[in-house]
Amino acid sequence: MPTIFIIFGFKFKFYSNDHTPIHVHVEKGGARAKYQLFPIELVENQGFKTGELKLIESIIEENVETISEHWNNFFNNNE
Repeated sequence: MPTIFIIFGFKFKFYSNDHTPIHVHVEKGGARAKYQLFPIELVENQGFKTGELKLIESIIEENVETISEHWNNFFNNNE
């Protein structure tokens, strides 16, 4: 389960057996969310409050290229 980065305690990662479309999982303090990247869209939320989701989404918007690059590098090198 590769971690891409941790910002404000939010851990952004994907699972080694993940599937397309490109998405990212976010965890913090027992809460979890999943966002699709293109377009950026909340897919699942378990425990994050609205303000936290807005912050997470802004972090994803600012780092969408980095997240996508990590995804592509991992899955293209592990097929």
